[in-house]
Amino acid sequence: MSEQDKIKIITSNRKANFEYSILSKYEAGVVLFGTEVKSLRDSKVNIQDSYGRIINDEVWLINASINEYKFGNINNHDPLRNRKLLLNKREIRKIKQELQEKGLTLVPLKIYFKGSKIKIELGIAKGKKLYDKRESIKKRETERKLSRL
Repeated sequence: MSEQDKIKIITSNRKANFEYSILSKYEAGVVLFGTEVKSLRDSKVNIQDSYGRIINDEVWLINASINEYKFGNINNHDPLRNRKLLLNKREIRKIKQELQEKGLTLVPLKIYFKGSKIKIELGIAKGKKLYDKRESIKKRETERKLSRL
């Protein structure tokens, strides 16, 4: 494994795997300010209620909260600002086409460092019904019982 490929997970959206069934995944870069990067190094981020949206053929991360950097000055960033995601045009077209289907949404799954770059994993997701969630809970509890034995 080379120096470029080292992956350090900053945060993952565990709620997304419970609430949605993930159909496909994409990796994207994120446009950030300097103080945002410093906050991410301290893992001061929340992507639980965030989602992706395509606006003017660009993908945006909406409602992701990156806390202000505690040692920042007057030029600190807005914690809830919309962040542009960096994807190829081909990938954006493919995502746009997949999202045309009713009931699908773009959900951030995790944010991580890949080498020195910050990447975000996005998933095309379909909301689970209540009985699917119960099934997930049952499966998780049986795995927990098996691991204890």
